[in-house]
Amino acid sequence: MGQETQIEGYSAIVQRTFSDRKRTNILKRAEQLTIVFLLPKVPKFISPNVLTLIGTLGSGLVFLAFVLGTYIANWYLLLGIIGLVINWLGDSLDGRLAYYRNIQRRWYGFALDIIADWIGIVLIGFGYYIYAKNGTQIIAFTFVALYGWSIIISQLRYKITNEYRIDSGFVGPTELRFIIALILIIEVLFQGSIAYLAGLITIILLIINTADSLKLLKLGDLKDKTHD
Repeated sequence: MGQETQIEGYSAIVQRTFSDRKRTNILKRAEQLTIVFLLPKVPKFISPNVLTLIGTLGSGLVFLAFVLGTYIANWYLLLGIIGLVINWLGDSLDGRLAYYRNIQRRWYGFALDIIADWIGIVLIGFGYYIYAKNGTQIIAFTFVALYGWSIIISQLRYKITNEYRIDSGFVGPTELRFIIALILIIEVLFQGSIAYLAGLITIILLIINTADSLKLLKLGDLKDKTHD
């Protein structure tokens, strides 16, 4: 009976904490379990806004890792992995903490989350721009532009369906962080590989965005016909 009560309590926390969005990413279950585990451990003096700032500082550390990797030593890129972890902590816990503490501000949080995400990806992209060589800097610009496109898609989907999703199928921001971390490790081991891997990621993101845009247009067309 105690175990059933514990499961019910956990389910209630998950439902309340993630009530504002639908997740479809591969790591959804593990991520939600981790977040629910961490939320009660966040000190009272740390607010959701502070967590948002921490997440942005994590992106700043990734930027710094690229700078140090460019001008000092290649292995400094590994600092970027720590930055990605910090970014995940801030970005994943800020809004969830607000819902957990029942102090959510839906539209304020929605706007702040988008702004912080954009600043974070610009910092990471600019860091790679500094690190990139032999004309591959265009990949950094393209990646940032495509990520911006994916943000626009999520907002338009929200407008059309009233369902906020930050994932594209099985891939979400958390999976993207893992991929970036893996690219940094491979670059430290095999210097120069980052240009090919970043180029591959950019192509995949282009394909995903194109497919999502076509789906979005179909949803818009369906809604127009439904409301006629």
